[in-house]
Amino acid sequence: MPPRQTASSHRWRDEVRATLALAWPLVLTNLAQSLINATDTVLLGWAGASTLASAALGINLYLVALIFGMGMVTASAPMMARELGARSHSVRDVRRTVRQAMWTAAAIVVPAWLVLWHTGAILVAIGQDPQLAAGAQRLIRALQWGMLPALLYLVLRSFVAALEKPVWSLVIVVAGVLFNALLNYGLIFGKFGLPRLGLTGAGIGSSCANTLMFLGMIAVVSLHPRFRRYRLFGHFWRADWERFRSLWRLGLPIAVTLVLEVGVFNLTVFLMGLIGESSVAAHVVAIQIASLTFMVPLGLSQAATVRVGLAYGRRDREGVTRAGWSALGLGVSFMTLTGIAMLCFPRVLVSLFLEPSDPRNAAVFPLAISFLFVAALFQIFDGAQAVGAGMLRGLHDTKVPMAYAAVGYWVIGLFTGVGLGFGLGWQGFGLWVGLAVGLAAVAAMMIGRWLRRDRLGLIER
Repeated sequence: MPPRQTASSHRWRDEVRATLALAWPLVLTNLAQSLINATDTVLLGWAGASTLASAALGINLYLVALIFGMGMVTASAPMMARELGARSHSVRDVRRTVRQAMWTAAAIVVPAWLVLWHTGAILVAIGQDPQLAAGAQRLIRALQWGMLPALLYLVLRSFVAALEKPVWSLVIVVAGVLFNALLNYGLIFGKFGLPRLGLTGAGIGSSCANTLMFLGMIAVVSLHPRFRRYRLFGHFWRADWERFRSLWRLGLPIAVTLVLEVGVFNLTVFLMGLIGESSVAAHVVAIQIASLTFMVPLGLSQAATVRVGLAYGRRDREGVTRAGWSALGLGVSFMTLTGIAMLCFPRVLVSLFLEPSDPRNAAVFPLAISFLFVAALFQIFDGAQAVGAGMLRGLHDTKVPMAYAAVGYWVIGLFTGVGLGFGLGWQGFGLWVGLAVGLAAVAAMMIGRWLRRDRLGLIER
């Protein structure tokens, strides 16, 4: 093999290793965070299908606000990566970005709290069952207070990830998962001497877990020698409107993109509610399984943002190429395997959330299996669009991907789902086919834009 080709092969291998080294703690952190919701789903599922349906309606409304906030603070990751790529010892600019991301989180949650306090009325207004809406309101009025610490934790997680030391966020979130599981079990069912609070208990437990994780990250960034030199909380009250506006310019399209994606899935829950309680419960189970597998491409997407951003800051065109394609190849490969697993073992996977022998689940179980069949088919598309979006964010390219999300999810996907579900009478299965079509459309548009990055001048900017 010629020396130049050998050197190129080594660089690709090194990039894959670097991506994996950065991605695996992020993947496990995402998985652990998703386990908080998965644990709540399992525990509330034990309390009955009606309780689970109430929780699904409430959480999906809550997630719209949370995901918007996540998108806004996620902008801090490519900003810090670019700064560190251009100047590896940058301290002041990184600190400015972290502080203004925290200011952004605080600015977002106040109006979100005001809206979420009226969850019950909102759900009834869009046609949901009043009894389910009342249960959802009990959950959200306790859960919503954990939104601010959750977003602040994500800011600090982006900080340690940009420094390519994400394992600390993993340590903290694992502790949070264990704490959440124990406290929620106690508060939902009245165990360990705690009051039996049902849905309200689930909200209290998750809010406490989010607060614990944020406090843990404060301890890490304040005490660890690698992080404390940034003095992230010194003069925290000082305004920095220039950086604040920069973060909003980059973050707002990311936030809207995520809301468009998550929003179409959440709207599907409400559409399922028009079909029946069993369809809602089945959708919750299937989407929870799909969400768990999605944590891997999501972690690879976050790693791609950092790796592409570092190369972008160095103006390293070949480094940008290697970072993007390495992450995409890893993400698509993994999702291919998970799709095969869903096709081969659907009953086993659904049984993790629903007891097959319980008469209350007689209508829910087969529906969940049919939805999981569609989820298996869209695994590759879901992985490709997630990693593709992360690759483009590393280039600070967020506005056009936002338009792609609007067209793919809300025009192509939603119209297909509603047409099949209600027009042709496929009901919930048709809605899930629409989700798959939307994901495929967005994935094609994201990867197509990445292929045209040089022609579009995304790297020279």
